[in-house]
Amino acid sequence: MEPPKTKRIKHDLLYYVSRCATLFSILMYVSYIPQIMNNLTGVKGNPIQPLCATLNGALWVSYGLIKAEKDWPVIIANLPGIVLGLVTFLTAL
Repeated sequence: MEPPKTKRIKHDLLYYVSRCATLFSILMYVSYIPQIMNNLTGVKGNPIQPLCATLNGALWVSYGLIKAEKDWPVIIANLPGIVLGLVTFLTAL
């Protein structure tokens, strides 16, 4: 059995890592905005990667919603991927 202090340190580390991962997932999807703007001005990008990101985000959001105890960091981190990935995909066509 772990000492209480070690359990607390692991819990704190997990908390901060999950928050950073959520933030960077959102930033990853927000980085599509320049590509969307380029697509709208006629400089078309490859639609395959944003389509995969859309499907990936949808699967992770589904996972977070299906769990008995909703996994809100996973849901929040991947919702922008569905919207922005889909918009990027559609504008790249």
